[in-house]
Amino acid sequence: MDGDADDGRPNDQLRARAAESRTKLWLYLEADRRLVVAGLVATVLLSVLVVGLALPAAAAKLRGGDAVGTLFQGFLTATITGVTLVLTLNQLVLSQELGAVGDQRGRMAGALDFRDDAADLIEAPVSPARPSQFLRALVQMAGRRAHALRDAVAEGHPAHTAVTDLTGSLIDNADAVASDLDGAQFGEFDVLSAALNFNYSWKIFAAQRIRETAPLGDDAEAALDSLIDTLELFGPAREHFKTLYFQWELINLSRGILAAALPALLVAVGMIAFFDPTGPVSRTLGIVPVVAVASTVSVLPFLVLFAYVLRIATVTKHTLSIGPFILRETEGVEDVAWDDGESR
Repeated sequence: MDGDADDGRPNDQLRARAAESRTKLWLYLEADRRLVVAGLVATVLLSVLVVGLALPAAAAKLRGGDAVGTLFQGFLTATITGVTLVLTLNQLVLSQELGAVGDQRGRMAGALDFRDDAADLIEAPVSPARPSQFLRALVQMAGRRAHALRDAVAEGHPAHTAVTDLTGSLIDNADAVASDLDGAQFGEFDVLSAALNFNYSWKIFAAQRIRETAPLGDDAEAALDSLIDTLELFGPAREHFKTLYFQWELINLSRGILAAALPALLVAVGMIAFFDPTGPVSRTLGIVPVVAVASTVSVLPFLVLFAYVLRIATVTKHTLSIGPFILRETEGVEDVAWDDGESR
């Protein structure tokens, strides 16, 4: 489904809930980061080439004076500073994994308790070990309990319409997300991408509204409570795997920047110490193309940083809230009345 649903409820797909266009959201999230870096490299290279060749005075300015040396001295300083900051960031990420044995036992106990709760909820002896299978089990169980809730509320009941809207949306959403999670591997964006398309926040809010709107029968009440329990467990599970994915991506980012920093440093040092703007290389290839290529290589670490942080920042923006808090403006979310004391 694209856009909001016909009844005004929030759409389940992130690309429809987000304010960005599909193309922009694909670039921010789904696109391979290596392709994004390659696109940024091509953009920087072509931009410098076009500007340099379009300005007649550019070549003369680069051949005379200290323009080239000054430019690459700035690149050299920025690269060294940037790599230092990235190493500091990497140490910050790794520091979260370090701790005394008591802290590690506490983390272990918390993880085991959570897995036991999930196993009880999905009615299995042991909860799945793979993140994609774990989330898929929760989503599928939410779909089953939505079926049970829909069957337990008879037509003509005051809450029938609300229950039908909620369960219809949830069942379709659960089937689509479970299909996307099937076979997805952690470390790739596929697991988190599929989890972002399960709009559990609105579903918890809608379920809580149903529980408070009209009395349900015992079977329907039990089915609704079970559904809410499943959705409430999905929230921290998604946030946990999102945190692990961020740590994974930050480590990949650090490795990528370190790999890009070496050629960037070598090129910057070479352009400062050995490049002659009036020498045979610049006369043969042209001073503007040489400087454009060298500049692009020198900014490569920052292009890698840009590509990875773009995805991390976008995911963070769309998952700022955990639980039934809906930050995006949505027509389907009703205002809740309460006694604000003004009538006293």
